[in-house]
Amino acid sequence: MFAQNLGHVVKFLGLDEKTGPVLSPDQLIARSNVILTTAVRLIPQMPDAHLESQAPGRPRSYKVLAYHIFRIQEVFLEMANGATLTYEALAGQPSEAMRGFADIAAHGDRVRGRLMAWWAAKADKSGKETVQTYYGPQLLHETLERATWHSGQHVRQWAMLLEMAGITPDRPLTAEDYAGLPMPKDTWDG
Repeated sequence: MFAQNLGHVVKFLGLDEKTGPVLSPDQLIARSNVILTTAVRLIPQMPDAHLESQAPGRPRSYKVLAYHIFRIQEVFLEMANGATLTYEALAGQPSEAMRGFADIAAHGDRVRGRLMAWWAAKADKSGKETVQTYYGPQLLHETLERATWHSGQHVRQWAMLLEMAGITPDRPLTAEDYAGLPMPKDTWDG
């Protein structure tokens, strides 16, 4: 069993716990918009001299981390449109055209725009349809929650990286932005 869905773990263990997203799909899309807008604002604050710097605790460059924030949402959109979510797709690398943090942020703003356009055009906003993932069939609502908090966690990490570089993040995410999301307790968890 992949432990990517807390509800499945609770069921597997035979626990009598309420699980599943706290926020509605509409609320999660609104949070994703805030998270991605914040990422677009914060990422270019990092000097390009840090493109190949390594994030704490894992072999991931700042460039790849910045791209990953948006790749999570991009892969979510691909899955919502019929593709199977794969771990390999989530681990994608930025293209050669993304030479600096401003390029990554511009790409991210396009991803944010595609997410918002997809949601605006979506007739059924219940999130009850089943999508395919590497950890089995899931409800769209559950994968939307995962994509939202996952990007949010990395934006929280980005703000910390800016602080470590002596840069004050321009309007980072707040506890209110994370309310109702199953965020890891610590910045470098997950």
